[in-house]
Amino acid sequence: MAIQWEIKAFDVLSVHELYDLLRLRSEIFVVEQNCVYLDLDGKDKVALHLIGSFEGKIVAHSRLFKPGISFDNASIGRVTVDANYRDRKWGHDLMRESIAGIAHHFGESKITIGAQLYLKKFYESHGFVQTSEMYLEDDIPHIEMKRE
Repeated sequence: MAIQWEIKAFDVLSVHELYDLLRLRSEIFVVEQNCVYLDLDGKDKVALHLIGSFEGKIVAHSRLFKPGISFDNASIGRVTVDANYRDRKWGHDLMRESIAGIAHHFGESKITIGAQLYLKKFYESHGFVQTSEMYLEDDIPHIEMKRE
C-alpha cells in the first residue's frame, strides 16, 4: 500500500485530522528536536495542508502558502514525516507533492522556505538554493532558500 496524498484548506480539516497533524508536528518539532516553541502561529488557518496518510494514519504533512503570507514568494512550511516512516524516503515525496501543490493551487513556481540548516542538501535536491546567512529560529540554525 502506498502513501495517499490530499490537500485540504483549514476549514475542511476534520477535528481528527487537525489533532493528528498537530500531534505529528509536536512529536517532531517539540519533542524530537527538544525545542519549546509555539507551533500554533496563526498561519494554519490561511494555509493549505498537504497530508500524507498510510494505512489510515497521518504520517506526513506540510503547509502550503500563497505569496505574501510567510515570504514574498509562495512558501512551504512545517515539513514533517513521522520518524517511524523516514526509512521510506517519503520526505522526498512530500516535497515533490508540496511543490506541485503550490503550482496547482497558486499558479506559482517561485518558492521561498526557511529551512533548518542540517536539511540544506535535502532541499537542494529539490531545486532550492541558499539565499541567506545562517540565522537562529527558536535556537535552531536555519537558512532561507529559494526555488525559481
